[in-house]
Amino acid sequence: MADQQSRLKVINDNPIGKGLDAFRTSFTSICEGAAVSCTADALEQLDQETSRTSFAPFLREAQNLPAADLLPAKTGRGTLREDLLRLELSLRSDDFDLDGIKPLLILALDGHPNDTLIWEYLYNAVIETTPAPRPIASYLQQTLSLRTTSSLVNSSEYHNNINSVLKSELDHVYIDIRHFNEAYFGGVTSLEVASKTVFKKCVDGSNPLFGSEGWSELPAGAEEKHVLAWFGDLIPKLEAFAGDYNSTSIPRRMLLAQPNTPLLGSRGKRSMDIGFVKDDFTHDPTAGKDFRYHWSHVLVLGELKSNPSADKPSIAMISIATCAREVLSAQDTRRFVFGFTLCGSYMRIYAFDRLGGIGSGKFDINKEGQQFVSTILGFLWMNEEELGFDLTFMTANGQRFIMIKRNGSTERLVINELMQRTRCINPQNPLVIKDSWQWPERDEEGDLLREATGKGVVKVARYYHHETVQVNGMDDDIRSNIRKGLDITGATNYGTGWSVVSPSTSAAGNPRKGQSSSAAGTKRSSSQAGAPLLPSKRSGLASAIKAGSDLLLNRVHRRVILRDYGKPIYKASSRAALLAALEACIEGHESLYIASLLHRDISINNLIINEDENNPSSPSFLIDLDLSPSEAFMAIGAFQGESHSFMHDLESFFWVLFWTCIHYNAQGKDIGSTVFESWNYQNDHIPVQSKKGEIADEEDFIKSVAEIFTLHYQPLIPWVNRLRRKVFPDGKRWKRLEPELYSSMKQILYDARKDPEVLADSLGSLQF
Repeated sequence: MADQQSRLKVINDNPIGKGLDAFRTSFTSICEGAAVSCTADALEQLDQETSRTSFAPFLREAQNLPAADLLPAKTGRGTLREDLLRLELSLRSDDFDLDGIKPLLILALDGHPNDTLIWEYLYNAVIETTPAPRPIASYLQQTLSLRTTSSLVNSSEYHNNINSVLKSELDHVYIDIRHFNEAYFGGVTSLEVASKTVFKKCVDGSNPLFGSEGWSELPAGAEEKHVLAWFGDLIPKLEAFAGDYNSTSIPRRMLLAQPNTPLLGSRGKRSMDIGFVKDDFTHDPTAGKDFRYHWSHVLVLGELKSNPSADKPSIAMISIATCAREVLSAQDTRRFVFGFTLCGSYMRIYAFDRLGGIGSGKFDINKEGQQFVSTILGFLWMNEEELGFDLTFMTANGQRFIMIKRNGSTERLVINELMQRTRCINPQNPLVIKDSWQWPERDEEGDLLREATGKGVVKVARYYHHETVQVNGMDDDIRSNIRKGLDITGATNYGTGWSVVSPSTSAAGNPRKGQSSSAAGTKRSSSQAGAPLLPSKRSGLASAIKAGSDLLLNRVHRRVILRDYGKPIYKASSRAALLAALEACIEGHESLYIASLLHRDISINNLIINEDENNPSSPSFLIDLDLSPSEAFMAIGAFQGESHSFMHDLESFFWVLFWTCIHYNAQGKDIGSTVFESWNYQNDHIPVQSKKGEIADEEDFIKSVAEIFTLHYQPLIPWVNRLRRKVFPDGKRWKRLEPELYSSMKQILYDARKDPEVLADSLGSLQF
């Protein structure tokens, strides 16, 4: 009752007055154009499309009435004005009930309307036609402006910038976890008894391997090359001492000690000091000395430091965690990965996952020799599940497959092809598997996709099936399953957070080729070795809260199977194809929004194009409803903490096109590093000011893009500028919701792809 009285007071204090006069004038013009008398009966004589056209001006006027900004929303948070905006967008849907709102128009056409009745009818219209839009990630009320290695979007990332972002993620790697060894090594067959026997053999004899001072041949100075040689000599002896203790059919593993040889599969030249790799794969015998291992071969990572004081996050931790990120990216079925550090004679074991990682207590291998033996044998004897592999992906008769239960029956889906971040089931009738690690507090992406497909949303990947992955009869998550329920609150660094060093990310020189200093390390180009633009959002050591916070976080392993696949939009075969795909994806976003779903992660890898005539998927569509925003494409207002709206996503479409024109030539050829990559790394203030500076002045904008757009995309300059004018009127961002921006942007993109200059071949198109 109090709410009703409050609404009545707002209505009485803010009369409509002449606020609908413009609508009445518009309606009169429509009637005259249709040659019908301008009365309430005219609504019955107008066709559906004309009626739809007549209702739109009324809704626009109603949104601008003072009471609309004061009355509460009926379908969610905010004000009634936001509900009316969604109602206007839903007008374009074929399912919109025009007959149901005709009484409202009749009331509005009255020269002396009853304000209370009009607002009551508006509330009813909103309730019947527009359920509250659900942001894709309801757990996080706003777009998080957070940097993680897995959300970095780039053509080439500076090594020092990657490390600084990784350091912030490592605030969520906890060390000195009690019962770590028992949890991860306790189930390895025969390990406990074997390690006792093997260690006893190490201390026996006239020339023991382990004496009163520790390992007899371990180099005193712990210099890397000597320690590597010691490992290479010791491990075969430990295996020989173990004899037949481990009789299971574990594929043979071998020690890899090539710290100066980069592994394949990385977006830059990256190697690991030491580790264990698969030794049961087939490689090209003609490669000879040129043969190199791939990150997909790595089972266990190792990092060596000569100084015992290096056992801290800023040194050894960064190196091994960076390698763990590469492994998780390269191995599509890896749930977690083990690593160890040896700093002097101090060893520590880690398990890295999609929340960061946890580590054991450190121990001195010269004092606790049996624990060292147990660790090494454990790494050699663990089965694939114990090493962190997902055994729901199975192999039989040379085929990889998964089993799912769908509609009451079991289906076997054979995997034909591995694509970026997903797996294709059958290219003739494509199904695509996408695994992700999602926050349990969020809506499941599979539920959202099923809802979108059920509502007839267009230009969005179509739903087939989703499930929570089961491991050992349990929902596969990080806290209970991967981390075995270990208590991180007992970690010595829990609640403290290690300091994070702010990066120096300035890049000087040519605007297309940002020059790193000697300290910057190796550039990491996505064009190398045909690597994808960036790893899976799930592949990084991701944290989704601010550095230093110690909430008991968790992630759940979820699987979504879709009916559509393609390639990222920047790989479009032509400028016109890129523009058409962008236009279609905006249509898909609008369709989602009308269905009360807000995407909130418009980025270069979430806009998909399909130019394969044999691929029955849509020519272009949106993917990913699991929100992991990429800072390079975030709207200015989103950086500043504004309540996320469809307007922010529409701005992100502009930044996707802007970024593509700067970083790619024809066929998605990456040009290398640019100064704009700092948008990924620097604090929010810098990309905000940089983006504002880019779009504020038209003359400056045209001059700038003429210098930084690649040759291939030079013909788009006038069209990108037209888009800039719409997205940033007068060089400023919108401060109100503007649903017409959808159609304005699509029209510009449509006109652009018809431009002869855009359609013409150019030298840029020939640069491969």
